[in-house]
Amino acid sequence: RIELYTEHFAHQYGLGNHSGIQPYVEAAVLANQLGLGINAGHDLSLENLKYFSDNIPNLLEVSIGHALISEALYLGLENTVQAYLKRLAKW
Repeated sequence: RIELYTEHFAHQYGLGNHSGIQPYVEAAVLANQLGLGINAGHDLSLENLKYFSDNIPNLLEVSIGHALISEALYLGLENTVQAYLKRLAKW
């Protein structure tokens, strides 16, 4: 597997630039063609995770630990986990 480092995507998404996902889509397509699995992580959050996962073909795993714990301080751990699961419902 490869891991897509998503800090740049998250930053651009936060600025309202959804075209910032394009390099990640291209990398995912190439990885799929090479038979590689795709993981992603860094700065993925409740705000941007659904958009990212909906646009990356064959995304297998996301690393969301930091954001999950940070958001759980406000929403509670159980509520936060449920919110992430809803955003990844296709999984």
